[in-house]
Amino acid sequence: MSGYACANGAATILNAVATWKGSAFGIGLRTTAEVELNDSGCVRGDVPGVDARLIERCVELVLSRLGSTYGATVRTWSEIPVARGLKSSSTAANAVVLATLDALDEDMDLVEAAKIGVEAAFDVGVTITGALDDALASMLGGVVVTDNHKMALLKREELSRHVMLLVPDRKMFSKHTDVKRSRLIAPLADVAFDLAMLGDWGRAMTLNGFAYCGALGLPVEPLLMALEAGAEGVSLSGTGPAYAALLGEDKLDALENAWRLLGGRVIRTKVNNMSASKGRGF
Repeated sequence: MSGYACANGAATILNAVATWKGSAFGIGLRTTAEVELNDSGCVRGDVPGVDARLIERCVELVLSRLGSTYGATVRTWSEIPVARGLKSSSTAANAVVLATLDALDEDMDLVEAAKIGVEAAFDVGVTITGALDDALASMLGGVVVTDNHKMALLKREELSRHVMLLVPDRKMFSKHTDVKRSRLIAPLADVAFDLAMLGDWGRAMTLNGFAYCGALGLPVEPLLMALEAGAEGVSLSGTGPAYAALLGEDKLDALENAWRLLGGRVIRTKVNNMSASKGRGF
């Protein structure tokens, strides 16, 4: 009794730490999951070198909600760099929740499935706000705006843009974010939220990028380089250290050449508008 699923990563329009309101969009990097049910009554993550508590908790919550006494072994494989701000945790949680449902031959509304991953992230202490914006951008695809305090989806729409990612070598975990300093920029986050609700994604994410880089002491040079190269919008993704830019295809070479001077990885992708899916058909 095995289940399979796939979910895509995401990048930030508006980080929710300052005001609990956030926005993110899906990207074309994905995580796949396999959940194998057994009679052990215990859930074990088989992901060498990675803290498996989140994915184990996701399976436990799904099994509990559906009244199942099965145990499970859970495995994930990911194209998403861990602890860089590209929603690796939210994406893994989504994939594992859906793979568990697939193993049980059960269906669930995708928003409710994403909220199980949010609950698991709170339970194991890997999130500050629950990151519903990240979870829903990964689960539903497209670009979303959420109120993480009310656990509400406020807006979703599809977006056709190329995306460039700058992924530094170092890791930064969300749980170590300076929340007090982040909340000092709440007035700017409110402006970015208003822009996002109007669908002005480029200006919203650029304002978010400069505000959070200032609050967290991270470089603004990647933002300026992206704007100089003609990006529509650019931001620190999550709490970093990765940066993400929305831009047209004709601007890709200029930005890639500029960002490569900074070191780390530069990744070309696109906004992902497709929802996460369970089964082997991904």
